[in-house]
Amino acid sequence: MGHMPGYTDHKDAVRARLNRIEGQVRGIHGMVDDNRYCIDILTQVNAVKAAIDQVALILLEDHLQHCVADAVKAGEGEEKLHELTTAVGRFLSG
Repeated sequence: MGHMPGYTDHKDAVRARLNRIEGQVRGIHGMVDDNRYCIDILTQVNAVKAAIDQVALILLEDHLQHCVADAVKAGEGEEKLHELTTAVGRFLSG
């Protein structure tokens, strides 16, 4: 499309969060390798899920504030609103 992604202003923060999540997942691998208690591992899995959800919310908010808002202002919002609705649906059912 040639447009800058809406998250461009937050790209460093998103990358930093993803790096932390990657480290958390590696930590879970280590916990499994060390035969750690199931509940402790599940607690860490839940923390990773929460962190991923936060990244998704940042991306959804930026998409709404930039991509969708710009399309609506240009009179071309119907497709972007449908796209957003579909993305939110996937996010909620995932």
